[in-house]
Amino acid sequence: MEWNFLTAEELAGSLRAGEVTSAELTDEAIARIERDDKAINAICVPDFDRARTAARDADEARARGEDRPLLGIPVTVKESYNVAGLPTNWGMEPHRDYMPAEDAVQVSRLKQAGAVVLGKTNVPVGLQDVQSFNEIYGTTNNPWDHGRTSGGSSGGSAAALASGFGALSIGSDIAGSLRTPAHFCGVYAHKPTLGLAAGRGMVPPLAPAWPTEPDLAVVGPMARSARDLTLLLDVMAGPDPLTFGVAHDVTLPPARHERLRDFRVLLVDTHPLIPTASAVRAGVDRVADALVDGGARVERHSPLLPDLVEAATVYTQLLFSSSVARFPVETYEQLRTRAAGLGADDRSLDAVRLRGMVSSHHDWMEASNRRELHRHGWRRLFADFDAVVCPVTPTPAFPHDHLPDPRERRIDIDGVEYPYFDQLVWAGLATMPGLPATAVPAGRSPEGLPVGVQIIGPMFEDRTPLRLAELLEQEIGGFRMPGEPASPA
Repeated sequence: MEWNFLTAEELAGSLRAGEVTSAELTDEAIARIERDDKAINAICVPDFDRARTAARDADEARARGEDRPLLGIPVTVKESYNVAGLPTNWGMEPHRDYMPAEDAVQVSRLKQAGAVVLGKTNVPVGLQDVQSFNEIYGTTNNPWDHGRTSGGSSGGSAAALASGFGALSIGSDIAGSLRTPAHFCGVYAHKPTLGLAAGRGMVPPLAPAWPTEPDLAVVGPMARSARDLTLLLDVMAGPDPLTFGVAHDVTLPPARHERLRDFRVLLVDTHPLIPTASAVRAGVDRVADALVDGGARVERHSPLLPDLVEAATVYTQLLFSSSVARFPVETYEQLRTRAAGLGADDRSLDAVRLRGMVSSHHDWMEASNRRELHRHGWRRLFADFDAVVCPVTPTPAFPHDHLPDPRERRIDIDGVEYPYFDQLVWAGLATMPGLPATAVPAGRSPEGLPVGVQIIGPMFEDRTPLRLAELLEQEIGGFRMPGEPASPA
């Protein structure tokens, strides 16, 4: 049997039934990585010897009668997570050999759940790109088209999953870093509600691994099925035990509905600041058709939806205000000079990004207060709807673009070019208010590239978009191996 593309849930069932051992699964996964990853470059830090040891330990534990959630399941971990004994450099050359002393809290939770860590997956420099490439580990290619990006910053994890390198992976998301690679590679990802999953140890090199309350960033699961996302989220969820003194379980409310026909869904596929490519709109339409066929109540417009222009503006300001925290003083002064030269009527996202990088604490507080108004708007919307379905980015995976200055890069949308970072507006729709969002496959582009959508749900009601993702998977299909024909429409 070909084990490498089964879901974690399926593998767990086979392990419990004695049809396969963790040692066999791990050896097969390692063999596939050694055979295929030269072309993909997803696994930047292999940890095969310790993986084989962990697999043998898992088999022995099962023989003793143990049965943990991920016992014996091969997984990968985004490079940005601290793993004791492995380098954590975030693709930054000065920190090439930095070696943390202990595991990140989520790596510890994986191991406690019995997972077998195969290694770490590639990222962009400092996690600050929509592509995954750096001078230390090189470029991660999209398994569907090696000339295109797998996305970022969890691009290595998405490419690994699409290539059969492990059943699960953990990543992080502040600007679509879980959702965009999932969309580009045809897999699943879930951006949890802000604060739901502890992020200690997912920190830049040399930064202390302390419990923190990040403003926008989250850590979350990636998988090849919607049910696997829930399985892994249940392992990851919960605040940091250092904050509470003891491990503190979290109980999320159940999904609002179990049947497709009971869901109330708002679909949004156009944004006032950037067009949506026809291939992505077709993915949204495919989901819409499945929802309607399943009896769900579907709307295309609602006055309750918070203003998309202001949402993108507030998100951009908050995101880029944090991006300069470690910039040298002279660089910051250069940015201040550039910002001072902007016209007062310049409201472009380029201008918002620049102003955000030099914003004062007063400016940040004003933006954060506007965020609270948006959060209230979302609460009102989710009184009438259970979920919002919208694009993850305006396009499918785009060709590699490694121009050193991202300001010179452009994103091509149906033949017209737009500023590279403007594509983040869709990711920011859920990130800015801290809402959960599940990225799901939704078909293929005319070129055969994966296309996904995101399902945004109410705060701390993560199980609602996850359940809707499961139901959609049953209706339109989910992950397909690269090269495998698309499921029938």
